Amino acid sequence: MTNASAAGSRSATWRKPFRLLLKLALFLYAIVTLYPLFWLVISAFKSNQDFFNHPFGLPLEWQIENVTRAWELGDMGRAMFNSTLVTISSVVLTIVLGTLAAYAISRFQFKLSGAVKGLFLLGMLIPIHSTLVPLFIFMNKINMLDTYWSLILPYTAFELSIAIFLCIAYMASIPKEVEEAALIDGNGWWGVFGRIILPLCLPVIATVTIIAFLRFWNDFSFALVFINSQALKTLPLSLSLFSDGYGTDYALTMGAMLIAVIPTIVIYLIFQEQIMKGMVAGSVKG
Repeated sequence: MTNASAAGSRSATWRKPFRLLLKLALFLYAIVTLYPLFWLVISAFKSNQDFFNHPFGLPLEWQIENVTRAWELGDMGRAMFNSTLVTISSVVLTIVLGTLAAYAISRFQFKLSGAVKGLFLLGMLIPIHSTLVPLFIFMNKINMLDTYWSLILPYTAFELSIAIFLCIAYMASIPKEVEEAALIDGNGWWGVFGRIILPLCLPVIATVTIIAFLRFWNDFSFALVFINSQALKTLPLSLSLFSDGYGTDYALTMGAMLIAVIPTIVIYLIFQEQIMKGMVAGSVKG
């Protein structure tokens, strides 16, 4: 007992500094991760001269008008609406089509199930920007350029691969007995999917939502190539208005970037809790 007590005491003594060191490392990591956001916030309220003279310090005078001028000059309200419409539509389509396809592939056995799964996953190997020219030619022929659909459809198509991959991996962990019990209770396949599978898949759906939202919201190249009308320009295109071949107005650019980053933070805060929840929490909610 004496030796065991001594060993336990030594173990407890060793664990305490280790935990303190771990907490310190996590604290430093949090600072390194959050500092760029802090730097963006303080830079958004600096003048151009203050931005260059004190790049890492607090503003000497808080220029609140940077944000308001950026909102007006960049027509950020219209751009925010366009980005929101395109992003939400693309995310919803990605979630609906991705979960349906993943459910069919993971739960139903047919001759070409492996080939269909491989075909979907093959899309993850295609460099997205290498398709800009053929997509431009194709959309030009079907008169889809300079419309919301010219962004929504490509966004959805290229995000489906990762969405299906994640959903298949998650659905494979759901016991089939849960579905069998639902079928015995009188549910059809659509009832099983809507009442059982979707509630259980909330964590992976939240993950796909965050990944897709960030990609769609921040996309510049597709919007630049497929959108010409000023009324349809998205936020990344509006940010480019503050920079030209002769210089960049950093005060207005930072103000506009602060406006653009707020929705991504809000979306992450809404869905981050779901990512950490497991199957049991999803089942209780369902």
